[in-house]
Amino acid sequence: MPDVKWTLVGREFVHCNCAYGCPCQFNALPTKGNCCAIAAIAIEEGHHGTTKLDGLNCSMIVAWPGAIHEGKGQAVPIIDERASPEQREALLRILSGLDTEPGATFFQVFSTTFEKVHDPVFAKVDFDVDIHRRTARLNVPGWIEAHGEPILNPVTGETHRARINLPNGFEYDVCEVGRGWAETRGPLKLSIPDSHAQFARLHITESGVVH
Repeated sequence: MPDVKWTLVGREFVHCNCAYGCPCQFNALPTKGNCCAIAAIAIEEGHHGTTKLDGLNCSMIVAWPGAIHEGKGQAVPIIDERASPEQREALLRILSGLDTEPGATFFQVFSTTFEKVHDPVFAKVDFDVDIHRRTARLNVPGWIEAHGEPILNPVTGETHRARINLPNGFEYDVCEVGRGWAETRGPLKLSIPDSHAQFARLHITESGVVH
C-alpha cells in the first residue's frame, strides 16, 4: 500500500487521434496504429497527503508510436502555474503514477509505457469543460490549443449522444463521447483533427477509481 493517501475529484477532457469511441477503450488496437492525445483535468476537490489541490488544473500531451501497451511513449506533464511548490510536487507525483497501487489508475498504468517524460511545464491552463453538453476548451499558451464538441448526426445535423461505461475501469466509470481538435507545440508537436473525445467525471484515489 502507498504511504501517501491522495484523491482527485473533478472533470476530465481527453482528445485522441482514434475514431469516435476509441477502440483502446475496448482492448482493441488504435484506429491509425499509433496513439497521441491531449488531456486536461479540472480538480474540484483533491489532496495529496496534507496538500490541498482544490481548484487547480493540470494537463498532458502524450504520444506512442504504436498501441499504448507496446510502450515507447513520450509525455509532457503540464501543471497549473497557480500551484504552490508543494502542490506542483504533489500533482507531478500523481501524474507520474507514484504513490499509487500498481495498475490502480491510468496515471500509473501509462507511466509504465513512457520511454521519455519531458520536463514539466508550469503555465496558465485555461480550461473549461461541460460534461453533459460534451463541450470543452483548453488553452495552454505556447503548448496546447484544443476544443471538444458533440458528435453530429450526418443526416439530420442533430447532436448525437453516446456513452462508454467501464465498471472496472482505471480512469472513469462513465464518459460522454464527442469529437475534438487539437494543436500542440514543444517537444511533442501534434496536429489531431476531428476524432475521438471524451468528457468524464473523475473520482480517483491511490487505490483506483471510486465507482
